Amino acid sequence: MNAWQIILGIAVIVVSLFIIGVVVLQQGHRAGISGAISGGADTFLSKNKARTLDATLARLTKWIALLFFVLAIVANVFALKG
Repeated sequence: MNAWQIILGIAVIVVSLFIIGVVVLQQGHRAGISGAISGGADTFLSKNKARTLDATLARLTKWIALLFFVLAIVANVFALKG
């Protein structure tokens, strides 16, 4: 293994841990009716804040997933050459 393979392997591991963290931070979409029944209604401002945070996390998840796939392909190409 050369240095580039080690660096790419570490990068893939770090990006995969980061994507796991971002996905775990996202709220589930099934909390709608049960939250309203149990009295967990939010104010108007907190709902907009949550939507903005959820939208940001969803967008971040897409970009991190794209980075993960690119790193995985590049690491595979380096592994086949070496």
